[in-house]
Amino acid sequence: MAALLRSGRCLRFWPPGFLHQITAAKRNGPPLGRLYSGALCGRAAGTCSRQVAHGLKSAPRHTWPYAAVGVRGYAVATEQRNEASLGVRSKQAQQFDWALAKLDSSVRRTGRITKTLLLRIFHDICRTGYPSGNQALLLLRSCGALLPEIPLAERTELAHRIWEKLLELGALYDASHYNALLKVYLQNEFKFSPTEFLSKMEAANVQPNRVTYQRLIAAYCQDGDIEGASTILGFMKSKDLPITEAVFNSLVTGHARAGDLESANNILQVMGGAGIEPGPDTYISLLNAYAEKGDIDNIKKTMEVAENADCSLMDRDIMQVIFSLAKAGHQQHIPEMMERMRHERGYVPDAMNLCLSLMTQSLGDTSFSVLKTIPTLQAESLSGDAPNQGNFFLRHCVTMDTPVEKIESYSKELKDLNLHTSPLHFTLACALEAKKTGMAFELMTILKDQGFPIRPHYLWPLLTQHVKDKNTEGVLKVIQGMQSLGVSPDAETFSNYIFPAFPSMDAARQALQVTGISLESEGFLSSEVRSAAFSDLAKLHTMLSNPSFPEMDLGVFRGSLIMGFKKSANVESMVKITELLYTDQRFSKAPSTPADTASFLLYNLIDNMTEAEVQAHEERLREYFKQLKAQNITIPLNIYRGIRNLLDSYHLPELIKDVLTLVHSKEQLSENNGPARSLVTGTELKLESLEKKFAELKAQNKPVGTTLKQMIITLCVEENLEQALELKRQHEDQMTDGAYATLINLCCRHDNVDEAVNLKTELSRKDSSVALDANKYIALVKVLATHGRVEEAVDILKEMKDKEVMISDANVSLLFYALNSVALKGDSATMRRLQDTVFTLGLAKPTANLCSPLITAYLNRKDLPGALEAVMECQKSYGHLPRMHDVIVGLVEKGDTELLQKAMDFVSQERGEMTMLYDLFFAFMHTGRYREARKIIETPGLRSRPGRLQWYAEKCIANSQMEVLEQMVDMTAKLFECDRDEMYSYILRLCKETNNWQKAEALWTKMQEENVIPRERTLRLLADILKTNGQEVPFEVPETWYEESAAAEEAKPARSAPAPNRMDLEVHLLALCRKGKAKEAFGTLKDAENKAQSFSPVTYDHLIRVLMAEGSKEEAMLVKDIATSHLPSFQLSEMANNLLIITNSKRGLFNDGLSTLKAMLQANQVPSQLAVTRLVQTLGNHGDVAGIQEVELLMKGLGLSLNLSNMLFVNNTALAHIHNGDLDMAVEVLEAVYTGPDPRGTSMAFLFRKVLEQDNDKAVDKLSAMAERLANHFACYKPATDLFLQLLDMDKVEDAKFMLARCNAVAEQRDVLLSYLSRTAQRPGQVGKIKTLMSLIPDFTEKEVLYPYLMKCYSLDNDLPSGRALLEQMQAEAVEADELTLKRMAVLYRNAGEAVPFPEPPESFKFYADKLKQRAARAQTTAQE
Repeated sequence: MAALLRSGRCLRFWPPGFLHQITAAKRNGPPLGRLYSGALCGRAAGTCSRQVAHGLKSAPRHTWPYAAVGVRGYAVATEQRNEASLGVRSKQAQQFDWALAKLDSSVRRTGRITKTLLLRIFHDICRTGYPSGNQALLLLRSCGALLPEIPLAERTELAHRIWEKLLELGALYDASHYNALLKVYLQNEFKFSPTEFLSKMEAANVQPNRVTYQRLIAAYCQDGDIEGASTILGFMKSKDLPITEAVFNSLVTGHARAGDLESANNILQVMGGAGIEPGPDTYISLLNAYAEKGDIDNIKKTMEVAENADCSLMDRDIMQVIFSLAKAGHQQHIPEMMERMRHERGYVPDAMNLCLSLMTQSLGDTSFSVLKTIPTLQAESLSGDAPNQGNFFLRHCVTMDTPVEKIESYSKELKDLNLHTSPLHFTLACALEAKKTGMAFELMTILKDQGFPIRPHYLWPLLTQHVKDKNTEGVLKVIQGMQSLGVSPDAETFSNYIFPAFPSMDAARQALQVTGISLESEGFLSSEVRSAAFSDLAKLHTMLSNPSFPEMDLGVFRGSLIMGFKKSANVESMVKITELLYTDQRFSKAPSTPADTASFLLYNLIDNMTEAEVQAHEERLREYFKQLKAQNITIPLNIYRGIRNLLDSYHLPELIKDVLTLVHSKEQLSENNGPARSLVTGTELKLESLEKKFAELKAQNKPVGTTLKQMIITLCVEENLEQALELKRQHEDQMTDGAYATLINLCCRHDNVDEAVNLKTELSRKDSSVALDANKYIALVKVLATHGRVEEAVDILKEMKDKEVMISDANVSLLFYALNSVALKGDSATMRRLQDTVFTLGLAKPTANLCSPLITAYLNRKDLPGALEAVMECQKSYGHLPRMHDVIVGLVEKGDTELLQKAMDFVSQERGEMTMLYDLFFAFMHTGRYREARKIIETPGLRSRPGRLQWYAEKCIANSQMEVLEQMVDMTAKLFECDRDEMYSYILRLCKETNNWQKAEALWTKMQEENVIPRERTLRLLADILKTNGQEVPFEVPETWYEESAAAEEAKPARSAPAPNRMDLEVHLLALCRKGKAKEAFGTLKDAENKAQSFSPVTYDHLIRVLMAEGSKEEAMLVKDIATSHLPSFQLSEMANNLLIITNSKRGLFNDGLSTLKAMLQANQVPSQLAVTRLVQTLGNHGDVAGIQEVELLMKGLGLSLNLSNMLFVNNTALAHIHNGDLDMAVEVLEAVYTGPDPRGTSMAFLFRKVLEQDNDKAVDKLSAMAERLANHFACYKPATDLFLQLLDMDKVEDAKFMLARCNAVAEQRDVLLSYLSRTAQRPGQVGKIKTLMSLIPDFTEKEVLYPYLMKCYSLDNDLPSGRALLEQMQAEAVEADELTLKRMAVLYRNAGEAVPFPEPPESFKFYADKLKQRAARAQTTAQE
């Protein structure tokens, strides 16, 4: 083909009537099956009047970038890469599903993806080293229109980068990948040479398919090259490839861009002549063509033609026209197009993407006009929150470096229109985040001119990178910018964002002085004091004692001073500074006195020292306290008590005495005489045998009732009704209740209604209190009702109610079949009587299934009006619409439009318009009215309902309705949020059942046309169909672990003939394994081994896993030895190895576990998250720090994410240090994490729980001191909150109170407390803990959040009184109870045998739980936008 395009021996003309002779696919026929070839004769009415008479030239086309790469860059490597290991391949599937889910979620929510997300997925895939073809396809298809925020050239460059990198890593490319690249080129308007593209495919031995040719035609047409397009058209005709609507759409564009709008318009007539009905895409192509010319009159005319042809143009279609108008410079016509918008569902994300695309094309004004049409989100209006619409637009303005003057005008208009409260502030935040210094300063200047204060911390994001790079020039430039704004750096800015960039304080002073920074400013002095306090106490005293030194509260430099005291040996300076603070009012903030300030400094000093630090510096502290005493410095008694408690926990009683000397003598006496303080410190015998036994018992005058019952049961099993009745007549006086019940059931099965009734009467006469089980009662009801004895059937149902025989979930299907057998006779009156009785008596809960027999009775009589009325009654009475689909189908087939309208109005009113539309759509599909069905499914704003689409697809598959299924898949192509891979998989399943490989092969091409990214299961299903029929598979087939095992087994040499019963024995062994009978299976294996019998590797592995799962490691290893003796290459599977690691870990054999882990990795197996976690925890419990570090290195080298906790290695390393007695090292490990750049997502809960369970008071004290220090000095409250919650969870309430008193900020950690509340409410018996939390922190969450969790606890505990009291409290406090809470309360009432005093929500718990989750997700999405 490439040679054909390059040569001159090709189609040089496009004669009239050419398009009438092409093979085409009819739009409204079966889209994948029949191919229409219209060789139409006669006059070529409607053909293009313009002939392309010029020959194919070597038109100047842009070549692909990276030309130096050559074929290597865009071809599949000829060498086959090494197969990825089983473990990595299985992880690939999981990773693809994850990536697909992330991208799919982003596209569903916003209609786009971000470059950050795409690159993250790309890097994750590259890290595995084995990218699959599916992953490559996913990445490539994401580099086009789904990235509206990225310029076109950058998108294409990204696609090339992905292509080259994945090829380098061994990805195998097929036609679908080249087609995806072509699609990206088209969407990004990238200029390339189609001939070179085909050459590269040929060089890579990849054959182009229909989709390739279609997109090459589109590429030619995009440049207006009709001659190039006609060449490929001629080639496609010579190959009998169908010409689809997509080709015609491209030709419309091609003629238009060649300047021949008349020929472009005539394409629609040519399509009609070829048997293809123009669809919305065709009209959009023509509209875009007119838009590029600014022909508004023809745009209006074409839109009217489309509407008259029942082609509904959606908002997103009109947006394409707007985009074309804007790009072509015809902005004056855009307002008229905007007026045609209907603001359908999905308008907001589509409009946002249009704004982003326009802004990326430097069409900001047009983008802003579209932005103003986006309606304010309803959630914002209802909540009363300040509107902040247009954040995405402002952020993209920053990204695209829009002039600040433009941004200012946009912001002013947004504010004037009340669309955004503070647009300039938000834009400034974006500019700072993007490190755009110039833009940020311009925006701050504007804000300052408007009277808004500029704070020093605004500049921190600009300084952060400069400090990290030690870029003093960058820092000084930012400082100069601050000065120009009149903003002086504060102490935090100097200390954390300026001084660290300089080698010394003197260098900083010198550089800052040059910039004009006042060295006497409060911020600079504060920072200098902090620096001196940390490094030079003598210098600090000199500074502070200078009378000219200004007032400065100790809180400004307390943290630095304490750190200086801890590291300094200069006791004299420590005393002088303390004395100065004790006497000088300048360092105290009213109402505190200087004495109070100095006293608190002493407490904070001891509080911030660890036990080891205090013990190491005991003498220095003693000297410090003595000198303080000599200077007549005293401390209050309460401060002394706090210090005493700390020193007591550090076991330093002597030092306590030195502190006591600082207390006033009177208070000392009070303390010594005070009361002693208290420290805050879980079957059937044969008939002959029974008859013999019966005779023996009767001869001995012993009771024979039980034996008689067994004889009757034996006869019933053999369905011998006559002999059973005869036996009953012979020994009637010996009949037991169970024997009667068995006989009654047998009579019902044999439809012997009279005998069944007689037996029931006899049983009632003997003992009226005897009740049958539900199954036998239902059988009686069925046989009575089918024989017209309705009243007797009703009496049986009433007896069930009187004797409290309820129909359980296990009996519901039996009741349905009983009622349905009555309904099949068409007796609707009988059916209604039975149904009403069952529901009125409360024998069973009304369901759609149990309501459906009544509708069946009407439908069998062809009584459609009666059936519809019955359905409506069911909905009003029970909330169900049974067999509504069949009723609507009947009305459509009958053509009763009046009743159909009535039905649709009712469904719309009760279930919503979307449910009504789907009901009508499925009815039209069922009756073959495809044109009407298409109109329904293309209703603007209609969303995909996967459950309903799956229901109808399964119905088509079960009935082998290929045409109907194809039509449905074709019609839903543009349905919002429709999972196209899932839809195509339904057709493939039917192709597999009907063995129709031709249809499956055509489907693969169709999927490529639609740009569908298939999941691995879809590819395997398609490959299976093709392989079964001896066809070549045109893509890489992802294999599963069992396929690889089977392939490996086939490759092994033939073994000696097995024993005759080997197969049966193997099946028996596997069955025992599935039942968990490990010991019995092990015994069977040993017996087989004694008989020299062997089995497949899978059997051995199954047994090993079952044995390991119950902890029988020795037996499992013996099985492994047996397997190895028969199969030398036998290895444990990944799952078995994981179980072995877990077993070794549980037994404390961590060295064996570590060895197994290394062996797994060498065998290219992937350990499970649980196995690694258990191993690391065991290493931690045994103090093996080196072992933990080795496992961590192994996991980093794996290249796959096992979703391990980010604190697994940290917590267990600390635990190991604690086990070894090295508490300081444990604290150092933890502090390094929490004082690092990103401490988010960290938790010490596991570590706190471990040390608390072990009653390791030293470790608890050390870790709690660290937690308090992190909270007080680093504002890192997670450790303190973790400790508080663990104390609470272990019922150490007093300790929890003490912790809360020392770190009040714990009460403000709302998210963590809510998470604890949610987890705790999952387990019974936890109400006390939640109430304790409420008492300690009363206002940590709203009552609307707290009360449902409390009700959940009462429900788990089956505590009706407490639940009732809570509900009354909620009513008294005007807290609305959600449906889930009411449902739980109703269950409590029913369990207690009480009537529910309010209407019980009818749906399941899951339904209401999902409803609440969706509500919360919507609220979060709204907040983010």
